[in-house]
Amino acid sequence: MRIAVMGTGGVGGYFGGRLAEAGVEVTLIARGPHLRTLQQQGLRIESVAGDAHVTNLRATDDPATVGVVDAVLVATKTWQVAEAARRMGPLLGPDTLVVGLQNGVEAAGQLGAVVGSDRVAGGTCRLISMLAGPGHIRHVGNPPWIAIGDLTGTTHERCLGLKHTFDAARGVQFEVHEDVRIAMWQKFLFIASASGVGAAADATLGELRRVPETRKTLERAMAEVARLAETMGVPLGVDAVDRALKFTDSLPAEGTTSMQRDLLNGRPSELEAQSGAVVRLGEQHGVDVPVHRLLHAVLQPRELRARSKP
Repeated sequence: MRIAVMGTGGVGGYFGGRLAEAGVEVTLIARGPHLRTLQQQGLRIESVAGDAHVTNLRATDDPATVGVVDAVLVATKTWQVAEAARRMGPLLGPDTLVVGLQNGVEAAGQLGAVVGSDRVAGGTCRLISMLAGPGHIRHVGNPPWIAIGDLTGTTHERCLGLKHTFDAARGVQFEVHEDVRIAMWQKFLFIASASGVGAAADATLGELRRVPETRKTLERAMAEVARLAETMGVPLGVDAVDRALKFTDSLPAEGTTSMQRDLLNGRPSELEAQSGAVVRLGEQHGVDVPVHRLLHAVLQPRELRARSKP
């Protein structure tokens, strides 16, 4: 199977690297110093699941040089999804599967609007990893996990083919779900809430769950997303918030979310795709989301400041 990965930071670089390590033909679409290091020295993975130095991968900044592939994994930031969709045309054949792995619930629709919804599977993932430097991915926690699934009745067999390929990747748990929306929204329930509360409080996960006031705020934020999901026809179950809190409690105490780290370092973040999306979807579907509305308002000045930098 030939696979292209667009967005080769902590998520795309990790999963693409593990596939290449297993001998899969993978091309990483990258830019700048990261691309040059990948081309000249390969990819270094520093991981709690085992380190690797992968040299048998391809890297380019031009999808037109790759040709048609069997699957495209889109692991860009949420605000880069539309651009990635517009650039991937040369990678697409009649049976190419496109999967977004973003923190949010809107990427599949954004991808489908450009490349056709019959190509696109829903997807989500879990791991705590980051681009530590050019050609260097650091994975510090969370067993690597991907869930995908058919959203349109056209991609199920291709989803199973991608699973078969990922089964060779060291330490990666890959699942094909009958209703992948449940996995996507369960992840969204956690990440949008932990990111918003963590960024507003400037607190680690350990601090969030230890301080009663922030833990209660986190719980309320999660409950808002659970109500929104149910209203939109996604059956998360009555224990969705309890499961998300239990998952939060299992994570390293020093952990933070990528949105937090971006805001802390003055970089554009995924605020609009997380708390912003909860607010927008809540307004569309008549669900009151006061915690996320407040988090979005409090964090927006930092986001605007980051995006106004030259």
